[in-house]
Amino acid sequence: MRAAARLGALGADPSDPRELQARKRMLLLTAVLIQPAGLIWGALYWLFDERLAALIPWSFTPLSLVALAIFARTRDFAWLRTVLLALIFVLPALLQLALGGITPSSGIILWALLSPLGAVVFDRPRRAWAWFAGFVVLLVAAEPLASLLRSSPSELPAEMVRAFAVLNIGGVSLIGFTMLTAFAVQREEAQGRVESLLQNVLPREIAERLKESPQRIADHFEDSSILFADVVDFTPLAGRLEPSEIVGLLDRLFTAFDELADRYGVEKIKTIGDCYMVAAGVPTPRADHAHALARMALEMRERAAECAAEDGRGLRLRIGISSGPVVAGVIGRRRFLYDLWGDAVNMASRMESHGTPDEVQITRSTWELVRDEFECEPLGLVDIKGRGPVETWRLLG
Repeated sequence: MRAAARLGALGADPSDPRELQARKRMLLLTAVLIQPAGLIWGALYWLFDERLAALIPWSFTPLSLVALAIFARTRDFAWLRTVLLALIFVLPALLQLALGGITPSSGIILWALLSPLGAVVFDRPRRAWAWFAGFVVLLVAAEPLASLLRSSPSELPAEMVRAFAVLNIGGVSLIGFTMLTAFAVQREEAQGRVESLLQNVLPREIAERLKESPQRIADHFEDSSILFADVVDFTPLAGRLEPSEIVGLLDRLFTAFDELADRYGVEKIKTIGDCYMVAAGVPTPRADHAHALARMALEMRERAAECAAEDGRGLRLRIGISSGPVVAGVIGRRRFLYDLWGDAVNMASRMESHGTPDEVQITRSTWELVRDEFECEPLGLVDIKGRGPVETWRLLG
């Protein structure tokens, strides 16, 4: 484990994206995995008096170590990638030429196939086609060129040639499989992070629809409920606190609200400053949308009181709820936002802004849905900006 950690730290740059860091580690691991094969192959060829053939795989170790040392100083990943892929590409071809052909070399040129595979994993897939085209050219040209450079092929024992063939196929398969498996795991992890981020920004159903078809999303929901919650006198409170204290206070409070939203199966829409907006019945319709938000609203007051007790500050909420039809959709292209529009949204916002601290104010549309299960107190007509007198209720419990 320590050796793996040291290897991963070679040429590491903390500013690199996580995906690039993973590619660096995989390339270094590939270089390390190939080195023992080069040493073993060279030793075996040396034992059978193929001295030139032995020197070629042996050369991979010092050349790759020099490249790694330079990389540790320069942190130039593109340069290291090119050098290592070129060594993997050229040395097997040279070894085939030294042994006099593909048969006496036991198909050693298969090792060059790791270069296009490595380009897929460590570089851009489009560039891998150039490496693969080079491999095909090398495969076609190496055999006739070997017969020109060496009139008589090596006379290794037939058993040794077959053993080398097994080792070559097995070695290339093992390293290629390891590279592609690591690449697949890396892609899955990256995809998982992207999906997690997307689902933190958008509802799960909307995120799935966007992945399947990037067309405009706009839906109408006939039955839904909207809740707005706002911290009372937050602006003067923020003026007395340090920036880190302000952010920490809102983070604790809104994290508690997020947990409630998950528990009640409702959808957090957005936060605007110290205002928290949540909806039920959107984007998944449900018959008890008003009941779910009523329960959540009552518990939000308790959570706010707990946060106030922990921080020693007076923290109170105004909460407003309204029910009715809404239009929902995704707006923006660079930073997605799932938002709601409609009279129910406007009235929920007015219920909050015209409400009383530590109280939950609801409209008639919500009261008619929850009155059989919740205790409500009529407040009579409340003058709402832009709407005039509106009949409202206070949700008690």
